[in-house]
Amino acid sequence: MDNFQKAKRILENHGIIAFPTETVCGLGIIYDDEKALHNLDRVKGRPENKPYTLMLSDVEQIEKYAFLSDKAKKIIAKFVPGALTLLLPAKEGLPYWVTRGSNKVGIRISSDELVQNIIRSAGKPLLVPSANRSGEKPCTDMNEVKEIFKDEIGLYFLGVAGMQKPSTIIDLCDNISLIREGDITFKEILEVIGE
Repeated sequence: MDNFQKAKRILENHGIIAFPTETVCGLGIIYDDEKALHNLDRVKGRPENKPYTLMLSDVEQIEKYAFLSDKAKKIIAKFVPGALTLLLPAKEGLPYWVTRGSNKVGIRISSDELVQNIIRSAGKPLLVPSANRSGEKPCTDMNEVKEIFKDEIGLYFLGVAGMQKPSTIIDLCDNISLIREGDITFKEILEVIGE
């Protein structure tokens, strides 16, 4: 059994996996698995009102979970897959914990082939926060992640993250606003949409 099959089995049994991305290291669970969500909240020590990013394997899947404006489509065409998380108006039918009661869903598609393959082999999107305890600095090396979480994580994909800092986050639900700036600057994003 290869690591992708192992990861799928762990995820299907409400487990958590960990992997490096092109930004920082991440933890992952199946997005619609409430039992796994409670495990992830406990392991992260994260407040229950704070949603996790929905990570997809390819751009074509976005409109299954969120509504896209023309602005959003331009930004996606330029920067996605990549180090960008988009807060978008959520479509109905998502589990309540994906939006945590808001009308927004945070979506990211990693440009890292390993991450894309993990999600494809899982057969469903993952909820993915950074690999760290809540309030601590995100890990950039999977060896650090192993030291922190030990056997709380079902499977570790070893490696080092690419950029050493988290993704840029923008909110596209009303106008456009910057939540967090990472490697992709807000100026670059505004240039793409002519603002």
